[in-house]
Amino acid sequence: MNGKNRNDVKPGIKVMVVKKEDQRTGKLTEGVVKDILTNSSFHPHGIKVKLQDGTVGRVQEIK
Repeated sequence: MNGKNRNDVKPGIKVMVVKKEDQRTGKLTEGVVKDILTNSSFHPHGIKVKLQDGTVGRVQEIK
């Protein structure tokens, strides 16, 4: 799953996110979802989440 649909993203799942500062390089950060920040059901660049360590990024991949 690619993380563009809000229904696929749930607190507690392991995901790969791209942080704002890493969008140009495409560097991914792995973590566990704490909060879902995107309100819409779909986002073309990935649903924005906050990870348990406080990192905020858009989901690129669901593990």
